[in-house]
Amino acid sequence: MAPKKAKKKEAASSNVFSMFEQSQIQEFKEAFTIMDQNRDGFIDKNDLRDTFAALGRLNVANEELDEMLKEAPGPVNFTVFLTMFGEKLKGTDPEETILNAFKIFDQEGNGILKGDEIKYHLMSQADKFTEAEANQMFTNFPLDVAGNLDYKNLCYVITHGEDKEQE
Repeated sequence: MAPKKAKKKEAASSNVFSMFEQSQIQEFKEAFTIMDQNRDGFIDKNDLRDTFAALGRLNVANEELDEMLKEAPGPVNFTVFLTMFGEKLKGTDPEETILNAFKIFDQEGNGILKGDEIKYHLMSQADKFTEAEANQMFTNFPLDVAGNLDYKNLCYVITHGEDKEQE
């Protein structure tokens, strides 16, 4: 019986690793290592508190930290950490779906949209952005010198987590 249990555990952990490319796993490992402040192989409440402090957020409530840790099925080792990210990212639309949504507004089919037009649509359609949310998007994804948004690159960053030009 013991070997079967080990195989099941191995299969479960290998599934989570197959969800990501090797470079992504390495990035998650680096993030995990940064967060694991005491280097014990687990992220606990003190590690989270220290991570928030390192990011400039002091006085995080114990309740908030407890809620974060409750999202995990048990102690947060790297495999659990990776699984949790996999579950969070599973709901992300495929790159093509997001591209098709932007293409509706791209009359010329050149992969860019006028910044003021996309801002208008973001603030007036469906789940409306506030002015601050629209401005934050443009801070994170700046317009080019002509005031255009490269939505193909934006979609790539949303689905892959890094700029195409940095690869």
